[in-house]
Amino acid sequence: MSPFTLEPDMNGDGLHIGIVRARFNEEIGLIELDTCLQELEALGVDERNIMVITVPGALELGVTLARMAESYEFDALIALGAVIRGETYHFEIVSNESASAIARVALETGIPVANGVLTTETDEQAEERAAEKGADCARCAVEMANLVAALEPEEDDEQEEE
Repeated sequence: MSPFTLEPDMNGDGLHIGIVRARFNEEIGLIELDTCLQELEALGVDERNIMVITVPGALELGVTLARMAESYEFDALIALGAVIRGETYHFEIVSNESASAIARVALETGIPVANGVLTTETDEQAEERAAEKGADCARCAVEMANLVAALEPEEDDEQEEE
């Protein structure tokens, strides 16, 4: 006897995806966005079902994602951007707080959020990872949107008698 295994569903047909991209370290975010959009298209997501919003930086991602999630217009959300270490402690604050806010949106709303905010030591590391991270986020968003939908409880047409 083997357990029931729910296989990943990578079909993006009919899904509505929201993307929020931080403009700080814009070159990295634009690379992520480009590969993310390409991968979403390859997975069957109609470009008319994708909304892209930009915000100043990584700390503004959380509130924007929360508003988008609360609209219930999206099956999944994607956060894109880059936080690159500087000379101050600010890197840790921005990295930790943005990641926490992104995770909180997903947990509090039940809408999957793919975290594509790169946290790297150098610009070169961010550039090396940006393209793959954008595509990864597209795959994650589609898979998780389908998984959450598959795990929704079935509505019972018959009302229980008291």
